[in-house]
Amino acid sequence: MSRPPPRSSAQGPALTLSIESLDLEGRGISRHEGKVVFVRGALPGETVLAQVVRRKPRFDVAETTQVIRPSPMRAEPACPHFGVCGGCAMQHMQPRAQVSVKQRVLEDTLWHVGRIRAEQMLPPIVGPAWGYRYRARLSVRHVPRKGGVLVGFHERGSSYVADMHECHVLPRRVSDLLLPLRALVESLSLRDRLPQIEVALGEDRLALVLRILQPLLPEDEARLSAFASQHQVDFWLQTGGPDKIEPFGTTPAEGLHYGLPEFGLRMPFRPTDFTQVNHAINAVLVSRAIGLLAPQPDERIADLFCGLGNFTLPMATRVREVVGIEGSATLVSRALQGAQAHGLESRTRFEVANLFELDSERWKALGTFDRVLVDPPREGAQALAQVLSAMKDQRPKRVVYVSCNPATLARDAAIMVHEGGWRIKQAGVVNMFPHTAHVESIAVFE
Repeated sequence: MSRPPPRSSAQGPALTLSIESLDLEGRGISRHEGKVVFVRGALPGETVLAQVVRRKPRFDVAETTQVIRPSPMRAEPACPHFGVCGGCAMQHMQPRAQVSVKQRVLEDTLWHVGRIRAEQMLPPIVGPAWGYRYRARLSVRHVPRKGGVLVGFHERGSSYVADMHECHVLPRRVSDLLLPLRALVESLSLRDRLPQIEVALGEDRLALVLRILQPLLPEDEARLSAFASQHQVDFWLQTGGPDKIEPFGTTPAEGLHYGLPEFGLRMPFRPTDFTQVNHAINAVLVSRAIGLLAPQPDERIADLFCGLGNFTLPMATRVREVVGIEGSATLVSRALQGAQAHGLESRTRFEVANLFELDSERWKALGTFDRVLVDPPREGAQALAQVLSAMKDQRPKRVVYVSCNPATLARDAAIMVHEGGWRIKQAGVVNMFPHTAHVESIAVFE
């Protein structure tokens, strides 16, 4: 394997290194003369020749230039841009091996951060390895010295935009638009004032949200309309934050949705609403999480950080009442609309609340819950863990915690186990982002 090293003003020597393990960014970990070296493009068990590209007092970062002794886990990257584009970090590893590594990362993080181990490790949730990314944020830059406009992910470890002609983790329909989008933006009057295109793909519609920093001219509108018609896409214009979007031209204000067929649900969303990037994995995750929670028909359930109701509405088809709590009023409004559209309003209740500032009094005011599902952002749910640990009576029977950050899961789990006497019964990984080092997981507490 030979890849050009990233831009650096502090390159060091070439080293022959033996790789011990992987870090949370998918880099190989080695040691040289007592100093840790993080090696991009290297796998555990390999011996590699690597160029040091960044030197720090406590560690170095190096780039693999030659694999001397390859790992049996090594694979040929499918994408010609791998190693330059920052969208993927692990295409050089077989997909099954990636999942095994992530499972080990979860176990190690639970132990090293929280000093806890799950009583049982769950089988990993896996799905398609390619074409899975139904959401993406593509950067746009006009770079005359590279031939014009670039549309794509950032280069690895850089603010530069990768010169991408294709992308294998995006659905083929989206990948095929990368070059046409470059030509489109090149033709617009605001090509220097259009920094981002957000992609949102539903089951039957593709939305492209253009972040624009100045108004469109009539000729720009004509070009967008022609492109939308030719490529069957819906354009949206974003002039401010995520809520400052408007459909362009004949684009319908509603229309994007994803399905949860096991529960008979069709989940509508707008292009900038938070939804999982991997629809296939999400459907399995919802089913697995609800199965692990094991709610009973007469029970009252709390769904914390409920968003659009991704877990709330499926659970409402099975139980007496689900209370969805979320910090975003916009998402709560959308969740309520979804409940009404499916005739579930009598089994659901939604509230807007800052769950990062949850305390015992606020929790008691919500009433008694038989079970709790929590799906927080990367910051985790420390306030909830503290409340659940402090409760001496009326504790829920079970908590299912869906996590996108093993470190904050381990922190919160440690609070519940060591301070509150909970048991972490099960835990396992969810491979929501194949070919990246991102580790999502699920854990069950009783």
